[in-house]
Amino acid sequence: MPEASVAANQLASSVNRTMEMQVGVIEVPADAVYYPECAPFHPDTQYPELPFAADPGSSNPAYLGVREVLRVLGYDRERFGTPAWNPLGWLIHPGETVFLKPNMIAHKHTENDDWQYVITHGSVLRAVVDYVYIALEGRGRIVIGDAPQTDSKFDEIIAEMGLPEIKSFYKRDKNFVVDIVDLRHEHWIDKDGIYVDTVTLPGDPLGTMAVDLGRDSLFAELDGHAKRYYGAYYDVEETNSHHRGGKHEYCISRSPIAADAFISVPKLKTHKKCGLTVNLKGLVGINGNKNWLPHYIFGAPETGGDQFPRVSNRGLVENWLVVNAKRLLLERNRPAQFLARKFKKLAYRLFGANEQMVRSGNWHGNDTVWRMSVDLNRILLYANPDCTMRPAGEAKRYFSIVDGLYAMEGNGPVSGKLRKAGMMVGGTNPVAVDATCAAIMGFDYRKLLLIARAFEDHRYPLAIGQHEAIACISNVERWEGNPSAWRKRDLLNFRPHFAWQGHIEMNGEP
Repeated sequence: MPEASVAANQLASSVNRTMEMQVGVIEVPADAVYYPECAPFHPDTQYPELPFAADPGSSNPAYLGVREVLRVLGYDRERFGTPAWNPLGWLIHPGETVFLKPNMIAHKHTENDDWQYVITHGSVLRAVVDYVYIALEGRGRIVIGDAPQTDSKFDEIIAEMGLPEIKSFYKRDKNFVVDIVDLRHEHWIDKDGIYVDTVTLPGDPLGTMAVDLGRDSLFAELDGHAKRYYGAYYDVEETNSHHRGGKHEYCISRSPIAADAFISVPKLKTHKKCGLTVNLKGLVGINGNKNWLPHYIFGAPETGGDQFPRVSNRGLVENWLVVNAKRLLLERNRPAQFLARKFKKLAYRLFGANEQMVRSGNWHGNDTVWRMSVDLNRILLYANPDCTMRPAGEAKRYFSIVDGLYAMEGNGPVSGKLRKAGMMVGGTNPVAVDATCAAIMGFDYRKLLLIARAFEDHRYPLAIGQHEAIACISNVERWEGNPSAWRKRDLLNFRPHFAWQGHIEMNGEP
């Protein structure tokens, strides 16, 4: 058969499982909850399907965890254990472009030099790259990219993850290029917690695209209520110019949208603004300008905001000072920068530290970030590179593997505590995977708007079926079936961020 006909048949037989609610849950034995130290993180076993030599002298439980997720999900079941096993063949075809998005939020923890529970570990990503390469049959492109926090150091992030070694290994051993892309268009220089300068970055090689969801945005529910949003930077007007008058516009990196398939490889963590961050919240990493992303609404609920829980004289004074200081900082006022750097720590002593006081929407009443996150997921799954939208039944091919060997609890996403969870979770639907992760963490998905509202019917649906349609398959019996049937004593019961405690946990047996 001519090569073109073979390719056509392969594409015609493509399975789009993005809406399926099956989730693989792997529990790693307690004595194997660690990461290998040496990049490029070769597997320690010569599995039959590997197109290269393993390293039996190493130990790599992360690689086995990824492989086990693919196995329990039954992908290419008939050929498992043979050299022909191709578990991602349903997702990827030779010659295609696959975008891999790990969690690359920061080069380290905010309070120490730890990083292994802050960002996706390179050993997990290496295993995913290998199975993508197998599906590509050596023809096509793999792009690894994310948009870290704008003050983060990308070179240090990829060095910690061992990505340069993975890239070099593939180039040397397979003459195959693995691209690594920083999707940010600028890097902010931070001194003492104050942004003092901006460095322009190349950004996405394919550029960015402006996608206006309009009435299909979850922010459309708030139109006409005089909401004033804060984004990611001092320029409040920029944020609100993209979210007003029925317009709800996002600046999106084009490479994730243009890719034939998208694989999310997030970290299992709590989050101060939306409860937890796995796949749904992690998509802030596909944006091209973080200041187009609303993070909270100015004010307290009694005045229509979600910046803090209640109006107080101390809060009003603090807010007045902060708003006016940011206006001066936006103008790059050098005396203002100097004073802000000198007095920021004093201000925390006067008004309370972030670990004690709720500010900037860091609490369970944040009604903004979950909306933004769900909007971004609709864009990823349905937007075309020319800014048009796909029909509802044609969502982008999608898969997720969650790195939960080391996880984070408490003040996530960059200031929490290490939790050696020993879990790997995978599936084809971001809502089902995130709902499963929430249950593993001991959280009730119904109390997390980020997940509960993502199940709703919509012009661009993120899930077909409700929570009860989730079917978990595991190597351990207690993680089988629907998460609502799991016993509370079997859950990992993560400690939420302090301003979420008592608001999202499971209460008693389901």
